[in-house]
Amino acid sequence: MPPSFFIILISVFVDMLGYGIMLPLLPFFVQAQDGGAAIAGGLMSMYSAIQLVSGPILGALSDRYGRKPILLLCLFGTAASYLLLGLANSLVMIFLAVFLDGLTGSNLTLAHAYIADSTTAENRAKGINYSQLAFGLGIMAGPILGGLLSGYGLSVPALVASFFAFANTVFGFFFLPESLSPERRETKPIAQVFSWAGQFTSIFRKKNIQNFLAVLFLLNLAFAGLQTNFPLFSNARFGWTPAQNSYFYLYVGLCGVIVQGVLFARLQAQFGERKLIPAGLTFMVIGLAGMAFAPDAWMIFPAVAVVALGTGISIPSLTALVSLRIPENEQGRLMGGNQTLLALTNIFGPTIAGISFDFVAISAPYWLGSVFALLAVGIWKMDDRRWTMDDGLSIVRGQ
Repeated sequence: MPPSFFIILISVFVDMLGYGIMLPLLPFFVQAQDGGAAIAGGLMSMYSAIQLVSGPILGALSDRYGRKPILLLCLFGTAASYLLLGLANSLVMIFLAVFLDGLTGSNLTLAHAYIADSTTAENRAKGINYSQLAFGLGIMAGPILGGLLSGYGLSVPALVASFFAFANTVFGFFFLPESLSPERRETKPIAQVFSWAGQFTSIFRKKNIQNFLAVLFLLNLAFAGLQTNFPLFSNARFGWTPAQNSYFYLYVGLCGVIVQGVLFARLQAQFGERKLIPAGLTFMVIGLAGMAFAPDAWMIFPAVAVVALGTGISIPSLTALVSLRIPENEQGRLMGGNQTLLALTNIFGPTIAGISFDFVAISAPYWLGSVFALLAVGIWKMDDRRWTMDDGLSIVRGQ
């Protein structure tokens, strides 16, 4: 791996550290300005909706102007949004801060495009996996640091997160080289770059990646219940307290770190991405069904470990194979399309999980997640029969 690869990993970790500091505290900022849970939920929905629009456009801008300037712009926007949140004295300022962060919040998307530029076909999945590891470590450490800092006042974590983001911007400016050389960049008119509908649909019209994107969408949708609904589920079934749930999420994070930091590289070297994808999706089917079925609290832990294994080996493998089917000058647009899919699951996934929890059964979100993962297995099998790796690479080369 080139030295620039490790620099981008540091950038991802620091970025997610700041995000992890702020995300759990956002409802308390709303509460401090006399807002309620509905407003806090509306903020997160607004954030996801803005990302739905901004992701493809920022990705396309990076295809045209290079990864570094657009990534630095996003990091600076994140820093400014955290500063605004730390100084907020009204709900309007809080909404403005979240709006700005959503508008410039494509840092991980651009990091994945940077990694796609900087890695060979053989190392692509490994590189994306390590970025997911840096992401997970930042998300784990951030809430702990934010909880400690909040004891000194609610604005202190926001200001510290802003400092990290500004420092990350300066670090990237001086030490991060450009990964997309001028001759490899997109040359379409700038008006087409800012056409959201064009950027959104052009990626999804590519027949050689449609099934891959459908699998990614279903995979993230299957995971949505675990992310948003689990505290309600664990309280209703096992009587868990918020403290017990926080320990559980720490366990989930540790499982992810073990899979991404230890197991993935060995499994990828032995089996390759094409075998890891159906295996990972099958693990998700089994693990989510195990969570739905578990009558005793201890049974949740092995089930979640299976889910973590499934997501940990399938997501980087899928992302890598999709990127290999797209030309170099469209990697940013592709990663922006992936962010659009993630934003859609963040909008619809919690709603589906909540409705099924309230009106079907408390285990319904996990049974549904298992079904979504099973559908993803079926779609992958259809794609795997139709295409070979050589077919995909020949399409990228225009043969």
